[in-house]
Amino acid sequence: MSDEFKDILYELGENAVRITINRPEVFNAFRLQTVEELIVAFQRANEEKSVNTVVLAGAGDKAFCTGGDQKAHLSEDGLYGPRGTVGLPIEELQTAIRDLRKVSIAQVQGFAIGGGNVFATLCDLTIASEKAVFGQVGPKVGSADPGWGTALLARHVGEKKAREIWFRCKKYSAQEACDMGLVNKVVPHDKLAEEVEEWAADINQMSPSAISICKRSFNADSENIRGISFMGVQSVKHYYMSEESKEGVRAFNEKRKPDFKKYV
Repeated sequence: MSDEFKDILYELGENAVRITINRPEVFNAFRLQTVEELIVAFQRANEEKSVNTVVLAGAGDKAFCTGGDQKAHLSEDGLYGPRGTVGLPIEELQTAIRDLRKVSIAQVQGFAIGGGNVFATLCDLTIASEKAVFGQVGPKVGSADPGWGTALLARHVGEKKAREIWFRCKKYSAQEACDMGLVNKVVPHDKLAEEVEEWAADINQMSPSAISICKRSFNADSENIRGISFMGVQSVKHYYMSEESKEGVRAFNEKRKPDFKKYV
């Protein structure tokens, strides 16, 4: 079923739909096509009646996902492409993950950085290899994720820790991420797929309707974040078009330290 996709893989297994970002050459960073394909995949997975779980993974051994592809961000207007508020329909993708009636599991074997860290935040469960690394880079590269990437993260790890993650842009080990509440379980690297399959098999025995009701109930408590996110993305659009933000992208691609202060 993956033939129609270029940037992702889609597989219906015995216990779960598996959606894999298949761009290991760029550490599974996403571009416009990736996001569009992920939206289609999650919407399709939502209608698969034989399983209760959707596993989101990254191809290769190094990265789960490292966020937006900064090379695709080097456009004159500062936006990624022609679709969505910031040139990516990222709000649509986040909504597709958030509103999934099934249980979403992030299978993190390596770097979950930037937008990849937000995906791990949005998924219902996160299982990580002991080699996994989590963190944010937004303010370092002239970017931000208002709403789910910030406010929902604070629900998981606490507000003080969430602020630290975004204001310092440091990296955290899988065990540190587990201790703070971002990860459910850390397992040996070679046992990750097996562990995720075990969780999916357990969940697949449950009532689909009961799971959907539980999800709606969990989501209701933080649903106000959706409005914050949509409003915040509008601000991010204008920020991306500023020279301050573009300096972060240029510096990242030129492998140098950005000079943000000269644009303030």
